[in-house]
Amino acid sequence: MSASPGSTVLIIPALNEEDVIGTMLSHLPLRVFDLVIVADNGSTDRTAEIARAHGATVVIEPERGYGAACLRAIQALPPNAGTVVFLQADRSEDAEETHRLLAPLHDGRADLVIGSRTLGNAEPGALLPHQQFGNTLACTLIRWIYGFRYTDLGPFRAIRADALRSLDMRDRNYGWTVEMQVRALQRGLKIMEVPVTYRRRFAGENKVSGNLRASLAAGWKIIFTIARLTLKGSR
Repeated sequence: MSASPGSTVLIIPALNEEDVIGTMLSHLPLRVFDLVIVADNGSTDRTAEIARAHGATVVIEPERGYGAACLRAIQALPPNAGTVVFLQADRSEDAEETHRLLAPLHDGRADLVIGSRTLGNAEPGALLPHQQFGNTLACTLIRWIYGFRYTDLGPFRAIRADALRSLDMRDRNYGWTVEMQVRALQRGLKIMEVPVTYRRRFAGENKVSGNLRASLAAGWKIIFTIARLTLKGSR
């Protein structure tokens, strides 16, 4: 699948998602995406093989970490990419709602659009209590420091490709989403949130929210990332 000028590229980080990746890719609104990149994050199953069989471009990032997988996929972006969409591999988000994220980018109202699960329709049990607490705490800290009210750190998001490159993203694990949102404020990007649907995983366990230890580590990393970026400013 090749990209056309000003194309929309979908990035899907994936780790051991063979039970769901095929179904997920087969249900994508392909009319929306010119290129689909699956960033395999060191899977030990058939995730990469199944993704290729469904027409995705697969890149491999053996270093475990959501941010590491995203950064590897960004390296594979074609130079003519216009917008980039990030979507989870587990079908917890509805790819058919991508148009909600892209519309503000296409008409110039935003440079970055976050799909907010709290503004939208989160299925009961999809957002666990510790996940909601961490989200609220991070968004509150950002509002106190920067005066901007985020409602979510939702991973379903879209951003102009040139804006993404300007952010100089670096985080390689749990701080990826909040780093993007803080750097966007520091760079003066136009930011919007739109409501999106959020469902419980189609199969398996979420690598972070389904694991209490990982959730605590993620929460600490999110707070640390906000503090680090604030102290360093826009550098």
